[in-house]
Amino acid sequence: MPAANLIKPVLFVLTSHKDLGQGHDDSGFYLPELTHPLHVLEQANIPTALASIQGGLPPVYGVDLSDPINEHYWNDETFQDQLRNSIALDQAKAEEYSAILFVGGHGTVWDFPQNPAVLTLTRTLFEADKIVAAVCHGPSALVNVKLSSGDYLVAGKKVAAFTDSEEQAVGMTELVPFLLETTLKQRGALHQSAPDWTNNVVVDGKLITGQNPQSALSVGEALRDALLA
Repeated sequence: MPAANLIKPVLFVLTSHKDLGQGHDDSGFYLPELTHPLHVLEQANIPTALASIQGGLPPVYGVDLSDPINEHYWNDETFQDQLRNSIALDQAKAEEYSAILFVGGHGTVWDFPQNPAVLTLTRTLFEADKIVAAVCHGPSALVNVKLSSGDYLVAGKKVAAFTDSEEQAVGMTELVPFLLETTLKQRGALHQSAPDWTNNVVVDGKLITGQNPQSALSVGEALRDALLA
């Protein structure tokens, strides 16, 4: 078992996209999908770093301060400083990280799938046998990632992600550019769904994915356990 202080940082990746259209002013990344896995890793003394697609302060929603983990981080100036100074993802170097975790939020489906840094960094880490994790809409980062073989990374892999049913429940099916569950299946993923808003984490080798906000803490736990194994 490696000592936590010898593990390279886990890179959390946040969307920089806010505008979802009229009537949907709140978007960006979803706060508990960052804070909950972050809390798990920090409790285990595993280092972390924050990046966003554009760098700087990313848009955020889901700032529910009745959630004690959200409250802890949101009121912590060090955390706020890290958010304000998130590195641009195209500045991240794969060799500096032990794992990558794509944080969810509706903004991700606009700027994760086609981003060159997402595609390259994810492939490089995965082919270096490092952990690739994502939660809720975060797996939108995976829909276009191809391995050196030309195959989609998710092809034949068991994954969890925000379901089409959940998208319908939040009234976003007509606004998002694609339905995540449907698209993952089109790429050959073996999508593992649970009832709406159920904690559901799927681990397939070095790929760790969670279905929704309720799964964020468990994604962090699965990532921690994989890093410390």
